[in-house]
Amino acid sequence: MAFESLPPGLPPGRPVTPAPEFTDERWAGRPVLWVSDEPVAGCGELWMRLYEQREETGLYPLMLETLLGAPERPWHAGEFGHVPVRAVDALDAGEVLRHWWEPWPEPWPGLADAGAERSDPDAAARALARRFSSGGDRLIGLVPAARGADTLAECGWRGRLGRSHDAGRVAAVVRSWEERFGARVVMAGPDTLDLSVAAPPRTPEHARRVAAEHLAFRPDYFDLDDLDAYAEELVDDAYWAFLWHWWD
Repeated sequence: MAFESLPPGLPPGRPVTPAPEFTDERWAGRPVLWVSDEPVAGCGELWMRLYEQREETGLYPLMLETLLGAPERPWHAGEFGHVPVRAVDALDAGEVLRHWWEPWPEPWPGLADAGAERSDPDAAARALARRFSSGGDRLIGLVPAARGADTLAECGWRGRLGRSHDAGRVAAVVRSWEERFGARVVMAGPDTLDLSVAAPPRTPEHARRVAAEHLAFRPDYFDLDDLDAYAEELVDDAYWAFLWHWWD
């Protein structure tokens, strides 16, 4: 079992199983996420240590935010599902984003080219972890996954508009960002996702193509009229933050 042998030095915590209403009955009773019992002071330092050990342990770390005013939600309450990684393997990120783009009147522009100037993705991830560490304490989670994108499928993350069944498609898109832009998943919340980016767009033209992908990914956050302004913010930006608005 993935959680029988955990890395040393962890705070008190426990494996969590998805609540039955959030997952297929085939996965009922299967722990998919280990979560600390309480927020961890200096969580960035612990995250970095666990990140460096991920290949050895087979567990990818996440900083986890909770629902405001309900610290047990969603992680301790099991408000997530499970999508097998093999299901993500069958998905094409370009097709996923093209489908999500359909409500907009402009033709889908296609996937943006990969970032041309790349720094060390692990160094970018550590830099973002340090930034978060100074901003407050968060839970620490561990997911049996080889890469950050796959954690979102494995724990059936519902952040994109509250849909557990979207987790595999989200993972496919984030996989593509890992490969094209050196993105790394650092933190997730009930309706947030935070990525470090080692190869962001360097020109307004490239950034506009990336912005179209972000618009398809989070359609409730901004609209087509704001695309150029949003693209300007993406130029040289090593931190992509996604926020949806669906919790009561």
